[in-house]
This record gives sequence, structure tokens and C-alpha cells, in this order.
Amino acid sequence: MHFLIISDRPNGQDQEQDAVAEQRRNQRPSGDASRAGGRPSGSKPASAGGGKGAGGKSSGGKPPARGAGQGRASERSSERSQKWSPEGERGARGDKSPARAGDSRPARGGGDRPGRKSDWKRPADKQADRSEEQAKYDGPELPAEITGQELDRSITSQFKGLPEKLALRVARHLAAAGALIDVDPETAYQHTLAARARAPRLAVVREAVGETAYAAGRYAEALAELRAAKRMNGSPAYLPIMADCHRALGNPDQALKLAKSPSVPNFEPEAKAEMTIVEAGARRDMGQFDAALRTLELAPLQSKSRASWVVRLRYAYADTLEAAGRETDALAWFHRTYSIDSDQLTDAAERAEALEKRQPKE
Repeated sequence: MHFLIISDRPNGQDQEQDAVAEQRRNQRPSGDASRAGGRPSGSKPASAGGGKGAGGKSSGGKPPARGAGQGRASERSSERSQKWSPEGERGARGDKSPARAGDSRPARGGGDRPGRKSDWKRPADKQADRSEEQAKYDGPELPAEITGQELDRSITSQFKGLPEKLALRVARHLAAAGALIDVDPETAYQHTLAARARAPRLAVVREAVGETAYAAGRYAEALAELRAAKRMNGSPAYLPIMADCHRALGNPDQALKLAKSPSVPNFEPEAKAEMTIVEAGARRDMGQFDAALRTLELAPLQSKSRASWVVRLRYAYADTLEAAGRETDALAWFHRTYSIDSDQLTDAAERAEALEKRQPKE
């Protein structure tokens, strides 16, 4: 942590210097001791106005030698406590000397001394409401169990340009968003907004805002954030979600343009399947059911893999067949989807059962 201060003096040197300083203080006359901000044991208290204070020079006396305890934090604290304590407060600290004449200022910690912190807070009903921007910056409360270490190293490595505490706060907000995106996407989105308020120039942060906005149904915001992330890192991986945002916003033609991007053929199978599903959906939005079916038929529907992207492809094909009025074919493909959907990602079994009930009895 940046606030830790580590001494660079060898071990034992602190004690040695303190002992020398203490010896010099004990050798100083009582008049000098009062000027240095403290009194040897048994000496009389300084009278009001009887000297110029620490480092000062009273009548007939010599100024204290430099280094003889002058400026030490403990002595300055003693002088300040005598100066700012009202009469009657000294007894509680074990100091029997009377308060200085005419000194009626409040004790330390009372909150009335200018420039000093206090425990006083404005009543809740008197506090001004935080603005929308302030609320976004604060973000939702971070769970204590979220440390930021949950993120992959490839993500946290992008925080190297940030101060440590700032990087930690951003990491915790992103980790909290990742934990909530499936169960509470709106709160996850608010967490990513707090991260963006602190680190708006990181592509991974803008990507996170876009994905949580998409999950929360905020498609315009998702599209804007993913565009920003793509401008920052040039990654085409956001294209399927961006295309689906265009669909949700009623722009299927824009979705088709993204589906024809030159980078799509080079996608990994999962990303390519997602783009195929979005493209077929855009065709359906435009009433082009035959074109939608042809798009899906060009995909690896017969793959022997049980990966989630194969499940989603088969389900999209069965759903499009049903929408096109081909219920018998749709029933067969819902069964084929259910046969590899071990994680129950879809409701293929329920869809198949509903279609079976509508089939004519022989």
C-alpha cells in the first residue's frame, strides 16, 4: 500500500537517538524546558505569558540547543494539548497544572478548531442528494468477499498503468459484475459504470460495460460501449453482440452488414455460430424465412460435438422451422437438440412435447 511508511534507519538506531535526546532534555534548565514545549518532572508550570514558546527566547535565558528534543512529535503534542485544553480537562490526562489565564478555547477533538477533522456529520435529512453522476461513480456497494483476484490475469494485466488503489477498485467492480451478470444484470451494469467512471480509457472496462448493458436489455448503451472497445483494441470479437443489438433496436439490415464483415470467416467455431444465429434472426425479422433456414443449414448442424454452440445452432434451426410452418421437421430437430443438451441450456424438451401434442393422431 502507498500509505505504509517504512523507516530506512538500521534497527536500534531509533532507540539510540531517542536516548541521546532524552539525556539532553534532562540536562536542560527548567526555563529552557518550558520553552521547548515540555517540563522536567517536578518543575513548576510556566506562568501565563511567561515565555515565547518552543524555540523562543525569554528574558535572561538562552535559546535551547538545536537537536535537544526540539521539534519532536511527542513534545509538540504536549504543548498543543496544554494550549488547547480548557480548565478542568487537564486532570483527566493526569496533568495537574491549571489552564492558562484567559484560555477558554475548546479541547482538541471537539470539532470547532478550524482545519481539524471531527466526528461530526451533517444530519441525514440535511444532506444533499447525490447527483446521478456521483451515484454512478460510487457504484453499488462492493461485497466484502470480492477482492478483484477473481479476474483472469489477462484482464488485470491491463490495469498496470493505473495507481494501485484505483486498479484494485476497478478490478473489484468488474469482478462483482462478473458474479452478478447472470442473476442480476442491472446491478452488474451499475458496477461496470463505476469502473468506467474511474478508467474510461481501458478497452476491457468498456467491453464489460457493453456486455452487462446487453444482458440488462440496454441495447443502445451496449452498442455504443462495444463500438468504443473495438476502436480501442481493434478486436472483431464484439461483432456478434453488436449485430444482435442492431436487431433488438429494429435495424436488421445493420445486423446483416456486420454479419458480412471480412473478419467473420476467421472466427473461432463458437463465435462463428453466434454470428450465424444472429444473421438468421435478422433474416427472420425481415420476413425472409427461407433465407434464414439456408443460413443455418450452411452451419455445422450435424456436428458430433456436444458443445454449447452446437446446441444453440440446432435450437435456432428447430425454432426457425417451426416459425416457417414446418412443424414435423421442427419436432425432429428439437429432439436432436435435446439429445445433446446435457446442461439444459434450452427448453428443447418442452418445445418438443408441445409440438407432439399438436401433431395429428393416426
